[in-house]
Amino acid sequence: MEVEVATGNLQKGLTDSFRLTALGDSAVIVSFGNVIDLTTQRKVRSLAEWLDLRPLPGMVEYIPAFTTLTVFYDPLAIDFSSVCEELEQMMEELPNATKESPRIVEIPVCYGGEFGPDLDFVAEHNGLTTEDVIEIHTNGEYLVYMIGFAPGFPYLGGMSQKIAAPRRSAPRLSIPAGSVGIAGSQTGVYPIGTPGGWQLIGRTPLALFRPADDSPSLLQAGDVVHFRAITPEEYERWSVVSGESKWEEGRN
Repeated sequence: MEVEVATGNLQKGLTDSFRLTALGDSAVIVSFGNVIDLTTQRKVRSLAEWLDLRPLPGMVEYIPAFTTLTVFYDPLAIDFSSVCEELEQMMEELPNATKESPRIVEIPVCYGGEFGPDLDFVAEHNGLTTEDVIEIHTNGEYLVYMIGFAPGFPYLGGMSQKIAAPRRSAPRLSIPAGSVGIAGSQTGVYPIGTPGGWQLIGRTPLALFRPADDSPSLLQAGDVVHFRAITPEEYERWSVVSGESKWEEGRN
């Protein structure tokens, strides 16, 4: 159960309005509204970056989402009221800007065929050719709003409505890791093998989830993703390269 405990309306700063609510007995949700857009996401990122620089006393972790950031804390180390006071003070000191340049990550994708069995459907649904779909998908710039659903799964914003497509009526029981899908006006990448109902248009050889790394998710909220089309032969060459090489080659 969520209980609203505080609402702020600051005259200065990036976070001109926010709301604090309790989530259970060891977490507080900082909400910046209900609108999913770049402005709201920028507020979430700004608070996340500030928490990286100045972690709250007793903070265990924080989880950014589309319009909120949830702070989990150790109730034996700090009480609920103190966490709220710390957050309210932090909101007053929050800088007006996030990092000037987000990290750019290029993801190679082999579109169609066995890698993207639903590419034809997406093209037909929108009255386009498969080449049109690939061109539109690779020309987009996609902001990572949040990581969730599965380890390392990026929720990406910014896909063109020209290639939007409904979810499959019957989800697949197993989807290969690296599959690139479309659901509604969203696109994303399955980091691990899992059931799913998105329309699959391609697959990347890049490993998005690396559990042995200190930072197991390739992508983080605030990153910007570009997709690049590769051939099946290039896909196979990527596949025989070590995981570390794949990881580094995908970064800028």
